[in-house]
Amino acid sequence: MAGKPDMHFVNAKGILTGSGGHYGMNIYRGCSHGCIYCDSRSKCYAFTHPFEDIEVKQNAPELLEAALRSKKKKGMIGTGAMSDPYMHCEEELQLTGKCLEIILRHEFGAAIQTKSDRILRDIDLLDAINRKTKCVVQMTLTTYDDDLCRILEPNVCNTKRRLTVLSEMQKRGIPTIVWLSPILPFINDTEENIRAILEACVSAGVKGVLCFGMGLTLREGDREYYYAALDRHFPGMKEKYIRTYGNAYELPSPHTKELMSLFYRICNANGLLCTPDACFEYLHTLPEKYTQMRLF
Repeated sequence: MAGKPDMHFVNAKGILTGSGGHYGMNIYRGCSHGCIYCDSRSKCYAFTHPFEDIEVKQNAPELLEAALRSKKKKGMIGTGAMSDPYMHCEEELQLTGKCLEIILRHEFGAAIQTKSDRILRDIDLLDAINRKTKCVVQMTLTTYDDDLCRILEPNVCNTKRRLTVLSEMQKRGIPTIVWLSPILPFINDTEENIRAILEACVSAGVKGVLCFGMGLTLREGDREYYYAALDRHFPGMKEKYIRTYGNAYELPSPHTKELMSLFYRICNANGLLCTPDACFEYLHTLPEKYTQMRLF
């Protein structure tokens, strides 16, 4: 990545969302990975600064400490849904690592979503959380072709490196879930790509694969960024998208039926969780012995 990502620091009022044993946490807002399809760029999320100017919740560890101390019911804490917790600035700031230490100390579970191999820095912490309660590492995979990966996700490690991360987690007994999303029409929506990713998931011992169908979604803010990237890397593709989908929010692959059939066939044959409901239930559920209510 050229240059150092911009950052600005804020004191947030809160860090956890959710209740009843399922919580969400975003330490950062914005992202430096540069993925051409990122939904988090959409205007509906009301960013007041450029997406690459990372908003850092510098008081996240203090907020998390206070929040967990006051929670009566333990549960899983998910992070990475909106901004990758292991983007470039985490190397310097280490806020994700500090928050994991707090999660471990308070005996909550963690479900972390990332595309980055920087998560290996904290593998001992993840292992400790998993041994004490539960830790699930989620990795996004979109294309098995590393040349294409450098176009789609230019500022983060490639697919083969992410598969190495999954294998390292397997060696420690840390369960993993793969997000097979998005699948871009006319670009990576091929049987060869889907089969290669799923066979690699089987080899890496993943617990399940999250797939919301073969396609992607586009809305204001995200669409313009994506189409500009198509013009740079796939001349004529934007026009094909406009002819095929117009201004639609959901853009399903023309090969959805065949690819989803392949997806379920491989997952079911290898015992992988493969429905969103099953995957999310696994991600959100702390083992029962840890979920009892505190009396004080």
